[in-house]
Amino acid sequence: MNFIVLFFWRCYNCSMLSFFYKGMARFQELQVYQLAEQISNEVWFIVRSWDFFAKDTVGKQLVRSVDSIGANIAEGNGRYNYKDNQRFIKIARGSLHETRHWLRLACARHLLTREQIERIKPLIDELSPKLNAYLNSLQSQENTQGLKIKKIQKKHPPCDS
Repeated sequence: MNFIVLFFWRCYNCSMLSFFYKGMARFQELQVYQLAEQISNEVWFIVRSWDFFAKDTVGKQLVRSVDSIGANIAEGNGRYNYKDNQRFIKIARGSLHETRHWLRLACARHLLTREQIERIKPLIDELSPKLNAYLNSLQSQENTQGLKIKKIQKKHPPCDS
């Protein structure tokens, strides 16, 4: 039984991802999400090579915080509500700051090579303004949507009986 499950997972794990998202909002098409996912994968492969103690202390915290960025972008996108989506983007922004903290510690403790730092830093620096721009665009969309609702209400005054 385990062999069948493992075989199914190996054959379909990446190709079946699109199946799970048909008909849903396409968070994975957002540039901000793609960048967060890229950073997560970079960090994951770096931390995998650390010794047990570093992995168990800084590594786990770093991976959790960096994975949380993309997870919150995805969850917010699935809420179909501007306020909820904005709240999750703010949480993602907090996770980005936490990730910066853990990266600083990893650097100070000589867990990252110069090459790894040079690969991750520009991505992290790019993500922060993209998260803010995405948040601002959600706020603009919410304001535009609110104006449309108000206009519709003015067009149809209540009937006097």
